[in-house]
Amino acid sequence: MTTPRISFEFFPPQTLDASFKLWETVQMLAPLRPTFASVTYGAGGTTRKLTHEAVTTIGRNYGLNVAAHLTCVEATKAETLEIAAAYADAGVREIVALRGDAPKGATRFTPHPEGFANSVELIEALAATGKFTLRVGAYPEPHPDAADTPADVRWLKRKLDAGATSAITQFFFEAETFLRFRDLCAKEGITAPIIPGILPIENFAGVKKFAARCGAQVPQWLDDAYATAKRDGREELLSVALCTELCDELISEGVEDLHFYTLNRPHLTRDVCHALGISPEVALEKVA
Repeated sequence: MTTPRISFEFFPPQTLDASFKLWETVQMLAPLRPTFASVTYGAGGTTRKLTHEAVTTIGRNYGLNVAAHLTCVEATKAETLEIAAAYADAGVREIVALRGDAPKGATRFTPHPEGFANSVELIEALAATGKFTLRVGAYPEPHPDAADTPADVRWLKRKLDAGATSAITQFFFEAETFLRFRDLCAKEGITAPIIPGILPIENFAGVKKFAARCGAQVPQWLDDAYATAKRDGREELLSVALCTELCDELISEGVEDLHFYTLNRPHLTRDVCHALGISPEVALEKVA
């Protein structure tokens, strides 16, 4: 089996306890030498400062290539580009450019009157600076605001044509979901890398709620498997086995990169990476 390139997503901490969890996560996963690590950005810029601090600290203390998330939500064009400039000044060279979810309490995304109307406008403006490698989101199952998957594929092509060079997908539970999407993208003329987003299942009930919000279908067999595993106290074993099997199937179909949504809980991601033949290179001594 070919060993894949890997990357990780972290989110910025909002409490002291969450800070310890983030640094434990980075310390455990950084020795696996990811291609990049991305740091999320709360709706409405709620974690803007925290994201900046996490991005710069991870880059400085752990030597990782950090991709900062940036969205259009509740900010003017000038404010958004100011944040991007601060990232560039801090040595950040990669951005995951997203439209962003609706702010808390809102049912749908509404552009700021002086802000970017959508992700394509944001990508064009960031590309024009010439300072960043741009990654974007992709949706193997229809985005809640999209008519259908073909519409998502066409929109992805627009984002790539606007200046992005690769896409990271929303998580999914069956390899076939990604492979069908990849085929549709190829038919649309998309040649940029599409990296599957992988979510090791830490808490199945929580993941089901998460999936319902972002339009990811939970297959019945998965429900049944976790019901049995819960009864037998083997949920963690099941999670590692299923996630490893999903990754194996993708790799056997030519996938070379995997992006893990860690949720700042590193153990399952580490165990899956080990099962895929990815082992730590060095013990990192520097701490945050």
